[in-house]
Amino acid sequence: MKTRILIHQAPAVSVDAQPLEIVERKGKGHPDTICDAIAEAVSIQLSKAYQENFGHILHHNIDKCLLVAGQVKLHLGGGRVTNPMRLILGDRASFGVSKTSIPVADIAIETARTWIKSHLPHVNPDTHMRYQIELQPTSAELGAIFEHGPGVLPANDTSAGVGYAPLTPTEQLVVALEQYVNGTRFKRAFPETGEDVKVMAVRIDRMLSLTVAMPFLAKRITTEKIYFARKAKALENVQGFIYEQPHTCKRVEVVLNALDRPGQGLKGMYLTLLGTSAEQGDSGQVGRGNRISGVIALNRPMSGEAAAGKNPVSHVGKIYNVWARELAMRAHAQIPGVRDATVWMVSRIGAPVNQPLVVSAQVGVNKGYSLKRISGEVQEMIKQELAGMEHFCEALAKGQFGIC
Repeated sequence: MKTRILIHQAPAVSVDAQPLEIVERKGKGHPDTICDAIAEAVSIQLSKAYQENFGHILHHNIDKCLLVAGQVKLHLGGGRVTNPMRLILGDRASFGVSKTSIPVADIAIETARTWIKSHLPHVNPDTHMRYQIELQPTSAELGAIFEHGPGVLPANDTSAGVGYAPLTPTEQLVVALEQYVNGTRFKRAFPETGEDVKVMAVRIDRMLSLTVAMPFLAKRITTEKIYFARKAKALENVQGFIYEQPHTCKRVEVVLNALDRPGQGLKGMYLTLLGTSAEQGDSGQVGRGNRISGVIALNRPMSGEAAAGKNPVSHVGKIYNVWARELAMRAHAQIPGVRDATVWMVSRIGAPVNQPLVVSAQVGVNKGYSLKRISGEVQEMIKQELAGMEHFCEALAKGQFGIC
């Protein structure tokens, strides 16, 4: 099957020039992001175990992950967990070959514990979380795909992926802001804040409104007065950070914890015991968090596939989304005249992963250039990247490309 490569021109109006832009990012402590990150970490560790024990990656899809919210009893100055959170990891995985097997469930649980220890400092992975592994053996038909030996495997699904570059100034600001308030510098200045950060940006022409949700830790807040005083300081700090960032807006409004109501006690403050709303306020699920771009951007095309947790050598729902993003980034960075690029890919189940049904690149062109002038370079880049698909999948299996 020969891949069709289509190069066409993007609309003259870029996303940043449109009158309305809506961008969201869920931080590392958000229940949906937790699910995405743990599912992906499990896939990486299983891939490593498969390679060490069998010489190649076996079939697995760990993309059905649910974080069931627990229950806590809060009070100013502290609280306790009354019902732990529950992490359910499911779908399919190969348990071995012939008489040789690996402890898939143990790998999944230990990987989840390790991720929690590294990213959620207020969550004890042994006492605050319960684990339920619902991974079943793969089907014979899909498992047979992995018997082809080394090299590029057949696609195990008919699916589509899409990626774009560069991020708009609004998208860049949303990512930078979440990473800042969840970073070492801010947490050192505001140790009373948790990791379940969510940033929603609405840009109307050159006016930008940012709504930030960020929990405060009950054990460090002993009075309502302290909460609102620290919140005011945190907001001031955030505003200072935004002022230093490059953006194209004339005015930026920031609201922190918009549901707060002074004088309402615990009902009027965003407090958590563990730094995440998953302790009792909100459950999480793979695929509901950030797309592979790092944001949820409503002005952009998005795939219906959840990339996190899918196997990195045959599941195009993962491979094509990340590959399309990386190609768009390379085209923008390396080909003169490319203002922006959006790349789509479509697979046909059973065809080699490096032979998609179609690759389509929509290219925005800078002044002084024409699509005809640069389309040959874009097409040649696509061919080169397809030829290197095996190496790309190897890097993807090692976690070298961000997923969420």
